[in-house]
Parts: sequence; structure tokens; C-alpha cells
Amino acid sequence: MYYEWYDFIGNVGVFLILTTYLLLQLDKIDNKTMAYSLLNAVGAGAILLSLAFKFNLSAFIIELFWLLISLIGVIKYFPKKEK
Repeated sequence: MYYEWYDFIGNVGVFLILTTYLLLQLDKIDNKTMAYSLLNAVGAGAILLSLAFKFNLSAFIIELFWLLISLIGVIKYFPKKEK
């Protein structure tokens, strides 16, 4: 088995998502903050990047939706403009 640079990027993504979840469970981070959504989005993006080199459909689907849902959280963070 070879450990490539994209494996490292994917592992960083896994670490980010797991650390974010741990911080949430320990009440060290609020799920309504920009940091929470960004950490999840960056983690999912890193895993998706690694999947571009070693594709797995199931992992791709879960990470794609993890990224999209996290981006919803990022967008919701910004206030809506009043007309």
C-alpha cells in the first residue's frame, strides 16, 4: 500500500470533521457558528479531493452532501439584506 499526498489530505479532512464533532459534543463549539460550518466544509472538501484519486461512490455521496449541508450553514451565517 502506498501513502500518497492525497491520502494525507483526506486524512486531514477526516481529522477536521471528527475534531469538530468532538468539540460540539464537549460544548466547546456551537453548531450555529461560522467556525463549525467551515470546519465541516473544509473537512468534507479535503476528503472529496482525496476521492478524486481513489474514488469510492459511497464515500463520495456522503462527503458531497456533508459539504453541501455545511455550505448551507455558512450561507445562513450571513445576514439577509433588507430591501
